[in-house]
Amino acid sequence: MLFDVTRGEAAGSFGTDRLVTLPAGAFPADAADTEGARLLRTVGAPTGTLHLREPDADSGLLPLVQDVVDVADFEDAPEGAGRWPVIGWLLNAHLALAPESGKVHAFDADEESARVLHTDVSSLLQITFRFQHLLEEFTFDGDDDEEAGFERLEREVERIREETSRADPLPFQDDDTVWSVVADEIAGGSRFVDGSPGARRLYG
Repeated sequence: MLFDVTRGEAAGSFGTDRLVTLPAGAFPADAADTEGARLLRTVGAPTGTLHLREPDADSGLLPLVQDVVDVADFEDAPEGAGRWPVIGWLLNAHLALAPESGKVHAFDADEESARVLHTDVSSLLQITFRFQHLLEEFTFDGDDDEEAGFERLEREVERIREETSRADPLPFQDDDTVWSVVADEIAGGSRFVDGSPGARRLYG
């Protein structure tokens, strides 16, 4: 694992009622014992920017990539990707866990593109924690004019990009990854949580 992400740290930041986990039985057999599945089962992710996929109400299983997109439309989809479990949703991309490698792939049905987004699930959770914390805790200081406040916000976003990329270059490898788009939206003042200090200043 690239990052040390723990349930205790996540609960301390967001509270246990905000953390969504995936049940062990939701994963197909070849993914159930992977480190990525363990993190999604025991640590989870806070509600907000990243949405973890709910298992099917009848089968209790996560959908597979082939259940949510036509894999044949994705020329860059790795062989066997249709059998990977879909673990979440970010912007307009389905996130799937590749059991053998542990990598997280993003399948964008609108663009018909499939690309590696994270080296492992710890990277996915680390970025989610850091951006969600920024969205809930960032304050525009009373002495800031609007430009100065956004400059500080942009520096915080850039710091997350840089520190993440030292360990995992995939999430921000270019301007077109879903995390790059999310980062740009946050830096521009979008995605702040209702009731957060940033939202009160920006939206009234």
